[in-house]
This record gives sequence, structure tokens and C-alpha cells, in this order.
Amino acid sequence: MPECGMVFQRFALFPWLSVRRNIGFALGSSTDRDAVIDRLLEAVGLSEFADQYPASLSGGMQQRAALARALAPGPEVLLLDEPFGALDQQTRGLMQEMLEKLWRAENRTVLLVTHDIDEALYLADRVLVMSARPGVILYEMVVPFERPRRPDQPTQPTHSSLKARITEILRAEVLASMDPTPPSSARADNRRTP
Repeated sequence: MPECGMVFQRFALFPWLSVRRNIGFALGSSTDRDAVIDRLLEAVGLSEFADQYPASLSGGMQQRAALARALAPGPEVLLLDEPFGALDQQTRGLMQEMLEKLWRAENRTVLLVTHDIDEALYLADRVLVMSARPGVILYEMVVPFERPRRPDQPTQPTHSSLKARITEILRAEVLASMDPTPPSSARADNRRTP
């Protein structure tokens, strides 16, 4: 079992391989290869597109195929680098719901990098807010929402309050990074806040 699987911002699929063969590529010559591929195709809703090539798929479908390929070898940790950043808002929301469901089913550690505060609060158990260069942790928050997450979570008052706090910290950081004077003590006070 590999230690890490990775899903990139752009759909990093082999264009000359079908969806099935892209997922299978991550498995090598595994004995239960077909069963794993079929299970993941079903989990990401691509069973009927298994023999299609990436160019014939929508962006959301391509990213679902990339996610299935990353999960195929059963990595201990799944690294996600802005995996839904190129998707429209509706598709992005559906992908977040699918990822949350897959995360619960696969029981993997997931590290997600995102600029979307709503996405972080919806998907994460813990949010770390990073500074500008050099990147240090400015703020750490345990997300208080139970799983499974509700699609209407972003409309809840607690979500809005947490988002406002993170937005305030990020705004202060952006303003501080544009100011040539040394960082203020207020900026340092935000570090590692529970």
C-alpha cells in the first residue's frame, strides 16, 4: 500500500487511456484489480463512462476519475491540491459532497489545500490558516460539525461565524503582507488560536 495518493488542481489523467485504464494504472498488476476499479467507478458515479477517454468527459467527471485513480492503490494519506478549483459552483458543491462520502467510506487521512473557506469548513475536521511568505500557521480551528455533513451547512449561523473569523484573519494577513513595516503584535497573537 502506498503512503500517499495525490489529486492535483488540473485533471492529471492520461489522455490516451480510458477512465477504467487510468484508474487501473495506479494498481499495477494487482490480483483484485477489476473489482477495485469497478468499486471505485461506482463510488464516483462513472460506471457508465468507464470506457470513455478523458477528452470526452466534463471537468467534474475528469476530476472524479482522478480521485478514483488516487484512491485505487489504497493510500494511507490522500493529498488534495485545490482539486475542485476549476469547477463551476454547482459541480464543486456536488464534488465536495461526494468527497465527504468517499472519505467516510474509505477511512483515509485527507490533507486538503484550498482557498475556499466554505469548502474548508465543509470538508475538514481541522482548519489551518497559513500566512504569506514565509508560510507559517496563523490560526488553527477544530471544525465543530458532525459527520455526515449537511449540504445546507454553509447557511447555518455557526458556519457563518467561523467563516467570518477566518476571513478576518486572512484579510489582516493580506493587508500585513502588502505593508513594508514589520509585523504587528496583533498578527502574532492569532497564531495557534484554539
